[in-house]
Amino acid sequence: MPTVLITGANRGLGQGFAQQLGDAGWRVIATCRDPDAAGLSGEAHVLDVTSAESVQALKETLQGEPIDLLLNNAGIYGPRDYGLGSIDYDAWAEVVAVDALAPVRVAEALVDNVAASERKLMVFISSMMGSIAQTGSGDAIIYRSAKACLNASVNVLSNGLKSHGIACVLFHPGWVQTDMGGPTAAIDVKTSIRGMCNVIDRLTLDDSGRFINYDGFDIPW
Repeated sequence: MPTVLITGANRGLGQGFAQQLGDAGWRVIATCRDPDAAGLSGEAHVLDVTSAESVQALKETLQGEPIDLLLNNAGIYGPRDYGLGSIDYDAWAEVVAVDALAPVRVAEALVDNVAASERKLMVFISSMMGSIAQTGSGDAIIYRSAKACLNASVNVLSNGLKSHGIACVLFHPGWVQTDMGGPTAAIDVKTSIRGMCNVIDRLTLDDSGRFINYDGFDIPW
């Protein structure tokens, strides 16, 4: 039975991944800041991805258990109604901390767990909005820049972890009907998760460093 560890498993895409992979026979380790309040069932652990102490505590709890798939899903959007002259720089720093720094912190802490597994996969949920090549808008500088930072970091990780046999892949989940995407988004959670899981099932070390749409097509950097 393969094992997946999911950050931000209490809602949206994280919850969808936990359901889909659990139904497919995976052992699911679900994490979020407050599993009890979130009503997480099964194997759940406290994890604040922005806290080095919390990440280290999870590492110690797992005691080197193999993790076939580390799914860095936790993320926030940040402010929406702003422009030049009204940027909240403290909020910008918070979004970068959650969306760009935290996934690398978790990956760094659990690299040995992933290396000890059979699948050896790290998946990072990004966004097409982090694609510099496709940026044609002057809005959402906070979220766009945080995801672009994540993309660059994972691209570097993908090179550094090949010697460990670990594949690192970024996904754009689509515009999804979650709290972040809103009720008018293009696709529902099940469609997004089903697409990404179909791609994940086929990933190998040769795919490391890819930035992939939920339907399997590559996205330009």
